[in-house]
Amino acid sequence: MTGRTSSRTGAAQEGAGRRRADAERNIATIVAAATDLFAHAPDANMTEIARAAGVGRVTLYSHFPSREVLIRAVLEQAIGQSTQIIEDARGARLPPVDAFAHLIRTTWPLIGRFGRLHNAAQRALPADEVRHLHDPPMAHVRELIVQGQEAGEFRTDLPLEWLVSTVYALLHAAMEAVASQHLDQNDAGEALVKTLLGALRSEPEDTHPAQS
Repeated sequence: MTGRTSSRTGAAQEGAGRRRADAERNIATIVAAATDLFAHAPDANMTEIARAAGVGRVTLYSHFPSREVLIRAVLEQAIGQSTQIIEDARGARLPPVDAFAHLIRTTWPLIGRFGRLHNAAQRALPADEVRHLHDPPMAHVRELIVQGQEAGEFRTDLPLEWLVSTVYALLHAAMEAVASQHLDQNDAGEALVKTLLGALRSEPEDTHPAQS
């Protein structure tokens, strides 16, 4: 009897393990498909996402009960991947200007793929939530700007948060430009480096104290 019970328990655990593995694969497939779809079609609906992922609507809704929940998951994953690359890039220990350029060049190949995902998130989620989700990667940007200010390389005549917001806005503007084919993705990284450094670099007459 004990042998049969153990056998049934083992089979049940094995079945549960397979179901978990299947669920994890479905979730990964759905998020990947939604990321690619939102990058080009920010208004894509759940039916289109299910079709792109190759799953049924029942499966899709069992993992993501609403479009907003799915967009949140997609955005969180995209930002998490970007943050990890930024953290790795910060390890280069370069002077602030070079470190900032290195960060943009290193992260752009990934960020540029996300296209209009930010638009999809802005339309589906509260603006405060979207910006809050970007806090981890933008914290690294903020630290680099502060280091550049302290080294006399970045301007201090404008509020720090305005400079951070400028970087945030231009990154997403570049993503939109690439998605709409107004800018080639291979050129966008260097365009961003030149534009952002042009906006951040200190000028000879910049003698005002840093503002937070």
